[in-house]
Amino acid sequence: VQLVESGGGLVQPGGSLRLSCATSGFTFTNYAVSWYRQAPGKERELVAHITRGGGTTNYADFVKGRFTISRDNAKNTVYLQMNSLKPEDTAVYYCYAQITLVHYWGQGTQVTVSS
Repeated sequence: VQLVESGGGLVQPGGSLRLSCATSGFTFTNYAVSWYRQAPGKERELVAHITRGGGTTNYADFVKGRFTISRDNAKNTVYLQMNSLKPEDTAVYYCYAQITLVHYWGQGTQVTVSS
């Protein structure tokens, strides 16, 4: 099983980024996927979650209305569209999936929001 994030970078406040999580090694359409983030000195926190069919999404209150999670089951990829970024969104963003009771994490991608 592999989860590989990409799309992070440096962006100004108010800007946008789209993160991608490319997956392999499991039947993608059978599992939900989540995005988490971890800022320096803070615990890792859930950002967004999408069910296996993509029909249900959930968001942390601090990103509601700004971030959108989606998935392309043909490409085995999950996306996180991040708009109206704030300095407090600065963190390493991780893709996560629980597959047959085993927890899998990607390596993370750094997002820095700064002027």
